[in-house]
Amino acid sequence: MKFSVLFTIIGVFVALAILGMMTGALYIVDETQQVIITQFGQPIGDPIKDAGLRIKLPFIQVANYFDKRLLAWDGDPNQIPTKDKKYIFVDTTARWKIVDPLKFMQSVRSEMEAHARLDDIIDSATRDHITSHNLVEAVRNSNRLLEASSEGEMEEGEDIMTTEAVESIDVGRVALSRGILKQASRIIPQYGIELVDVRIKRINYVEDVRIKVYDRMISERKRAAEQYRSEGQGKKAGIEGQMAKELQEIQSLAKKEALTIVGEADAKATTIYAQAYNQDPEFYSFLKTLEAYRQTTNDRTTLVLTTDSDYYTYLQGIEKAQ
Repeated sequence: MKFSVLFTIIGVFVALAILGMMTGALYIVDETQQVIITQFGQPIGDPIKDAGLRIKLPFIQVANYFDKRLLAWDGDPNQIPTKDKKYIFVDTTARWKIVDPLKFMQSVRSEMEAHARLDDIIDSATRDHITSHNLVEAVRNSNRLLEASSEGEMEEGEDIMTTEAVESIDVGRVALSRGILKQASRIIPQYGIELVDVRIKRINYVEDVRIKVYDRMISERKRAAEQYRSEGQGKKAGIEGQMAKELQEIQSLAKKEALTIVGEADAKATTIYAQAYNQDPEFYSFLKTLEAYRQTTNDRTTLVLTTDSDYYTYLQGIEKAQ
């Protein structure tokens, strides 16, 4: 009996909830949403920003939903002249959110209309800042390459930058983006919007200037390549010169050492010859003569000598002995 009563009560509540949803009396506020209730087209009460199940008068009151999350805005690329008279396309992007849904509904009503207002405000701020600065301020954010080049600290593989190619900057791309954000943020709050961030997404030259820029870039890279080759040839010549110098020193030292060894060997040989000669001069003379025969004559040698020549002294002695 108790369970049947409990089920009946639950069924009644479910039926009432379904009926309320069907008639529009109940509505759900999601975590990512905020709601403004309008009655006959006029807003009533404060904005509802807390998630949960809510009640309103059916058919009379309407729940208007607005997003609480960060929303993206991407503008179209605009052709803008810089302070140094260079025409470029600037493409910007931004992030924004609805912080006052009531003011937002009263001023722009929808995200599409809000994007149209952001187009006008951000594009105007972007044009003001780009036209007030040189192109290099919008392209680069620091003078790191210029400082490294002047101090000779550029690492191997980094581009060789000429004086014309590297200009000193005072503001930089990030500071320009902050300036655009600051200028646009002064106008945006009247629409119940908070502009969170603005960034320059891309910068490009117009077509007639782009070809000249590419030609200049190619020329600069060719000059850089020639400088690399020249430096390489200089280093090569220095290495080869040092190698030839070291080789000559090694050969000189080796020749000196070889001559020293030969001189010492000759001295030792002379000493040995002298000792042998002193022991038996006749026998020493005989050995030296035989050595001379072996070195100067063979089966193809023809000598014309007198019979009393010293060359055949020992041969004549052998002949007499026979």
